[in-house]
Amino acid sequence: MSDKNTANIGFEKQIWDAACVLWGHIPAAEYRKVIVGLIFLRYISSAFERKYNELVVDGDGFEDDKDAYLMDNIFYVPEDARWSKISVAAHTPEIGTVIDNAMRAIEQENKSLKNVLPKNYASPDLEKRGLGDVVDLFSNMDMSNTEEIKDILGRTYEYCIAQFDDYEGVKGGEFYTPSSVVRTLVEILKPFEDCRVYDPCCGSGGMFVQSVKFIQAHSGNRQRISVYGQESNADTWKMAKMNMAIRGIDADFGPYQADTFFNDLHKSLKADFIMANPPFNLSNWGQDKLQEDIRWKYGIPPAGNANYAWIQHMIHHLAPNGKIGLVLANGALSTQSSGEGEIRKRIIMDDLIEGIVAMPTQLFYSVTIPVTLWFISKNKKQKGKTLFIDARKMGYMVDRKHRDFTDEDIAKLSDTFTAFQNGSLEDVKGFCAIATTGMIAEQDYILTPGRYVGIEEQGDDGEPFDDKMKRLTSELSEMFKKSRVLEDEIREKLGAIGYDI
Repeated sequence: MSDKNTANIGFEKQIWDAACVLWGHIPAAEYRKVIVGLIFLRYISSAFERKYNELVVDGDGFEDDKDAYLMDNIFYVPEDARWSKISVAAHTPEIGTVIDNAMRAIEQENKSLKNVLPKNYASPDLEKRGLGDVVDLFSNMDMSNTEEIKDILGRTYEYCIAQFDDYEGVKGGEFYTPSSVVRTLVEILKPFEDCRVYDPCCGSGGMFVQSVKFIQAHSGNRQRISVYGQESNADTWKMAKMNMAIRGIDADFGPYQADTFFNDLHKSLKADFIMANPPFNLSNWGQDKLQEDIRWKYGIPPAGNANYAWIQHMIHHLAPNGKIGLVLANGALSTQSSGEGEIRKRIIMDDLIEGIVAMPTQLFYSVTIPVTLWFISKNKKQKGKTLFIDARKMGYMVDRKHRDFTDEDIAKLSDTFTAFQNGSLEDVKGFCAIATTGMIAEQDYILTPGRYVGIEEQGDDGEPFDDKMKRLTSELSEMFKKSRVLEDEIREKLGAIGYDI
């Protein structure tokens, strides 16, 4: 088995464990900002100081030229905000104020970060000794390898978000999507250079990180991808901005946080790839005020559930050859209530549904409901056909609560899609099946994969039925005998201490 996606956690866990001493009495939401803010500050300061030293060695006098840093997509860090200054103050009573002032100075020098960075480190609720210990932990990192450190800090950022997700409950799942789910979407969609990637409910920006990684892994240029996102939660929007900065991704998240339905910040965008994990079964999303909206091409979504509002919003923003990969609760596959069934039928009849993947439970940190991956395409390679995959048995348990996919699991799903698109895929009972639009119509336009893939055939072990039953009943009889012996022993011991049963 290959390396697992959430295994081999080293530095990330160290940061989390050390930082937990800060938790104290501050709310988890504030604590999150403290940690991700330090991760951000450490990285941009390190990147700046490396570039600064390179320019000093060059001897051309450009080390204080802000444009010299901008050319390499590096944030300019003023002298009093550099980590070297912060580390010296780690165990002074003023460490919180030093960090807050550093954040303000960085915002002042980099207008794209205005009002984005956390500035709560001087709060009396934040224990300063523990804060100094975390600063020391970051200070002692080997920052010599730029790309490696970028990945370590990015992974640490994502790991901490996932941990907060676990601690905070359901609401955390609104902004964090497990990496195995994101990777599956990206590996199936295969974003390419010079493409526009959009997420209308982008959370902390995980979809964009994996898209850039995919392009890099396939010998592409990470800079040749245009990223567009929108997020309604102010703190999450700020986190997304910081996450992109850590990764060196130039992203357009709009000038502020905003509700995608009421204030679409990218109205004219036609994206090549749309990837999203919208809030599950969102109610009271404002349908009554959006009755005549141009986005509802296939029908007005019901007021009590935004699933088909999200789907239609994304279709509206697709380029002529664009593709969508999104996560939805399973109810969207089969619901007939409030016109949803008719909307789904019209989308299917327009030949937009390329594939449906039923996912196993326990992939998400904060919710246990089963989810499905939807793949929608404006220009399907296999016209009039849809691929159904039942992946509910895939993956492995990381611990008692969480499931993850291996690299092999993700590759299997991606390869299955590729074979389908190339016309070489054969149905596999219990795993995958190709259905025509006519076949889906016969199922009342219900998209539940189990209806199409069937049940996996059980292999014959070669043992005659009568022999097997005799063997099994004999084994069961022996178990009953042992059970009675144990029962008598328990009765005897209880009676000895005065408890007869």
